[in-house]
Amino acid sequence: MSKIAVIGSGFSGLSAAAYLSAAGHEVHVFEKNETAGGRARQLKTDNGYLFDMGPSWYWMPDIFESFFNDFGYRVEELYKLTLLDPSFDIVFSGQQTLTIPASYSALCDLFESIENGSARRLEAFMQEARYKYETGMRKLAYMPGLSPLEFADPQLIKVAMRLQLFSSFSKHVRKYFSNPKLIALMEFPVLFLGAMPRQTPALYSLMNYAGLQLGTWYPQGGFGKVIAAMMQVCQKQSVHFHFNTPVEKIVVEDNLVRGVIIKGTENAFDAIIGSADYHHIENALLPVSHRNYTEAYWGKRTLAPSCLIYYVGVSKKIALLQHHTLFFEEPLLQHAEDIYKYPKWPVKPLFYVCCPSKTDNEVAPYGHENLFLLMPLAPALEDNNILREKYFEIMMQRLEKQTGEDIMTYIDYKKSYCLNDFITDFNAYKGNAYGLANTLMQTAILKPSIRNKKIKNLLYAGQLTVPGPGVPPSLISGKIAAEQLLKYLKKQKHEAAI
Repeated sequence: MSKIAVIGSGFSGLSAAAYLSAAGHEVHVFEKNETAGGRARQLKTDNGYLFDMGPSWYWMPDIFESFFNDFGYRVEELYKLTLLDPSFDIVFSGQQTLTIPASYSALCDLFESIENGSARRLEAFMQEARYKYETGMRKLAYMPGLSPLEFADPQLIKVAMRLQLFSSFSKHVRKYFSNPKLIALMEFPVLFLGAMPRQTPALYSLMNYAGLQLGTWYPQGGFGKVIAAMMQVCQKQSVHFHFNTPVEKIVVEDNLVRGVIIKGTENAFDAIIGSADYHHIENALLPVSHRNYTEAYWGKRTLAPSCLIYYVGVSKKIALLQHHTLFFEEPLLQHAEDIYKYPKWPVKPLFYVCCPSKTDNEVAPYGHENLFLLMPLAPALEDNNILREKYFEIMMQRLEKQTGEDIMTYIDYKKSYCLNDFITDFNAYKGNAYGLANTLMQTAILKPSIRNKKIKNLLYAGQLTVPGPGVPPSLISGKIAAEQLLKYLKKQKHEAAI
């Protein structure tokens, strides 16, 4: 049995810890904050609100199910999922609202009502997207990305063209649809993948299948329930958790990690998985001689967005508001360029509002609403309260206009969260919120390596390595890192026995 340290208790860290402990190893998770979950922490207020601080879209339910099945659990035994119907609203200019139904047949009818022939084209689009999802999420996403030889699988070579790794997502969508509303609906998920639609591989139409056919779900009690379920798995397997315990340094001798420094004291370990911010682990915890990448390398990476978030409690109900609402009154291209091409605070921002109290009575006092406002934002920008408040006013004015209600007067809780907070709480490189962008030049083996190239018993997990940003990919990342470490430990054991 080896003694293994996992740095960070987000989705990838908890995933890695679960798999390593299930394999019979002693696992210690070190978390700099006071609770587990990373970006999926929850904020509980004195006046009765419970906010998910990060993820709010529960897509790809099969990935969660697969994780818990690996440990003998079913999701329904751990938390309750509710299928949202409608899935979400999209607000366009002139307060035109597109309500996206959970039913796929109703979605086809909606498409046809907007653009003649689009129901048939949607079916063709989704058949392709389903193939990409089933191949991409079940095969490509679980590859460690350590060698081009991983892709020398005859079956994978055969289907490579169909996966459209080298085609533009934007062009792909426009092959099927011409109506601006339908294009916006299909393109919006890639805004959070970290690149403009035209720079994102068409492979990621799998996101459309995930959201529009597999459904948009909500875990009752919020994403904190998912974290609690993962903690339950880990604790049953005797994983040791150390909160308010930042790792200060990784001890390296003879190209192997020997332990970690915590509060000035060395703690011995046989191996480490770093699931905290990859850049932070390399630049703050490792000597220069043992880092995978230089600062110049990191400076050239395309990061997924950061964001401005507001957690808002409202002492009234808001009638004309769904669980999820996307405010797309302004052009997607303009906001995307303000993130990726000419980084700045957006001139004409798009934003998103989540109102989980529409689905969950436990997240707000009776008769109140729980609001989560999020505006995607370029990383590494200036962040101050004046800018935060300016954009809060913009978002709230548009929300009030859409709902036809006074909301500002009824606010009884309000907290902002932005770039500086991501840096303080998560050591997030440049204040990023979603990790590394899924561009063609940052896919699979072109992402930062999941393995330290100089230290054999140090691996990485999370949204800055394979397979990429998002909650389901982070679950997978933890599993990949654990599997690679287990292979190494098994090899070492075998060599020691010879």
